[in-house]
Amino acid sequence: MAHYDAVLFVSFGGPEGPDDVMPFLENVLRGKNVPRERMLEVSEHYQHFGGVSPINEQNRQLIAALKKDLADNDIDIPVYWGNRNWDPMLPDTIAKMAADGCKNILCFMTSGFSCYSGCRQYRENVYAACDELGDHQMKVDKIRVFFNHPGYVETFAENVEAALSEFPIRDEVKLLFTAHSIPMGMASGSKYVVQLEESCRLVAEQLGHANWELVYQSRSGPPMQPWLEPDVCDRIGELHEKEQTQSIVIAPIGFISDHMEVLFDLDTEAKELCEKLGIKMVRSATVGIHPRFVQMIRELIVERMVEDPVRLALGEMGPNHDVCPVDCCSYVKPTGRPGGRPSADRPAT
Repeated sequence: MAHYDAVLFVSFGGPEGPDDVMPFLENVLRGKNVPRERMLEVSEHYQHFGGVSPINEQNRQLIAALKKDLADNDIDIPVYWGNRNWDPMLPDTIAKMAADGCKNILCFMTSGFSCYSGCRQYRENVYAACDELGDHQMKVDKIRVFFNHPGYVETFAENVEAALSEFPIRDEVKLLFTAHSIPMGMASGSKYVVQLEESCRLVAEQLGHANWELVYQSRSGPPMQPWLEPDVCDRIGELHEKEQTQSIVIAPIGFISDHMEVLFDLDTEAKELCEKLGIKMVRSATVGIHPRFVQMIRELIVERMVEDPVRLALGEMGPNHDVCPVDCCSYVKPTGRPGGRPSADRPAT
């Protein structure tokens, strides 16, 4: 049984006005081989929505819902929030936690699937911020990924069911689960794909819907670098041409809220493509602040605080590890520079 002083809610961050967009993208792409033209192209995606990503406001709502749920269940633990790429930045938040006397931290990351950018890089960011504290010793443990937790699977299935119900003959509907594409080199060093496939299978099984597949979206790497495929829009085109598909539900299972990637790549580009091809497309909701999802976060917190925890998980893979192995979610970047190597004195928790 562990005692924790606080929960640290860790997310990606996003711009909240037109002037934030380029500095935000420079934070995101620092050290990455992304052409300036691509950065400007992505910047236009944000400007299409007034330069505001929905992610920060959605995180505020989720944190508020979590705080209320914890209080309603007599769990007295403060929740702090830090982002990788935009305010509130992780180093600032961790400095605040240190000033408040926090020493044992439990960290919730807003990614339900394991890969370098969705797990290990966040841990590296947290450790780097802790290292800036000097003599203040802070121990940070991470909450396990939740791809097969019933609180995620059942909530997402409920949202997909609502989307499917908009079609008169649901068996004819092609269900396309989507997740953020990542480089193949990153995928091979993690369980990202197998966890996604299991999560999709569990949702489809709950729905009794066999007509599904997993596709990817939002790739940003250079054309010569292999990333996970097929792309959602490419697959929609193939389904229209080869199978005369006329009904599609897109289910963004790799996202917990309506990030910019969801709003632009799915609600804008994929929607426009489907309209052009005469396909009826409905996009299912993300889990957002659904009460069962919020309850899931509380359950994941509690299982790390009690002596004999109930570790909920669906399917055959079981609950994921609490303490990450040394080589967990490693990634050797195309430049040859390794990513995700823990320091010798840093536990990969």
